[in-house]
Amino acid sequence: MGKARLLIVEDDIDIGNMLKIYFAGMDFDVDVAVRGSDALEKTKHALPHLIVLDIMLPDIDGYEVCRNLRTNMRTSHIPVIFLTQKDERSDKLQGLELGADDYITKPFDIEELKLRVQGAIKRAERESLTDPRSGLPAGRLIEEQLRRIIREKGWALLDARVNEFEAFKDVYGFVAGDDVLRFAAMLINEVVDEVGASSDFIGHAGGDNFIIITTEEKADAIKGRLKERFNHEVQTHYNFIDRQQGFVQAPAPDGSTVKVPFMTISVGVVSPSEHAFADIREITEMAAEARRQDAA
Repeated sequence: MGKARLLIVEDDIDIGNMLKIYFAGMDFDVDVAVRGSDALEKTKHALPHLIVLDIMLPDIDGYEVCRNLRTNMRTSHIPVIFLTQKDERSDKLQGLELGADDYITKPFDIEELKLRVQGAIKRAERESLTDPRSGLPAGRLIEEQLRRIIREKGWALLDARVNEFEAFKDVYGFVAGDDVLRFAAMLINEVVDEVGASSDFIGHAGGDNFIIITTEEKADAIKGRLKERFNHEVQTHYNFIDRQQGFVQAPAPDGSTVKVPFMTISVGVVSPSEHAFADIREITEMAAEARRQDAA
């Protein structure tokens, strides 16, 4: 996997910078927000694997930030560790009731904070809550959403997969492949923000496969915009020579090379107005078939 992304929400600039330098030295990708509203905005553009959240902030307090994260479908899974001077038992209980994963009071032991951060991220991955590359909900969280929508009406599920991804990895390597997955996750978030709704769910089903749960009214707009942007913007992941020639030379099983087109994204859409689903397996199978037809 690539670097785990850490968002530090701390209005004390010295503490924020200290934590950024320390965790960057531990091979984290670290961003810092000094206001609660800035933190919420940053999560829209790049989902962190974990948020270290101060309570006393200059605009909205950390409790409100945590409440907003937990009630938003796309951020409810992100582990949150409160880091604060509030050490009353009632303050700690309030934080934990809002869904925080841990609570550390200042002054703090930075080694202890590191261990708690690492533990929370590993726990989320071990429980199949998030994909380690994209930071998006995975496994169990996706299944929970499928079990929720099968009892409802008016939803649509989009099954998206990156075409020619394996050939790209064969040529450019696993690190570049992980960069493409992170790019895809960020782009899907941007497209859903642009033409979808904040209540839409985005998940990483594994490998090069993503899902979006939205409303029937929004599905076509999301599909069209996602395909348009991905198929154009993904070209920045290729080197100049490949962009000029319009394809890559990928290794074939017999030792020769074959011309492989640039990556694109295929999207299949299913909804309860078109099909009656008996179980969640039917939802995923029909969505995958619709996606394969879109790729054909």
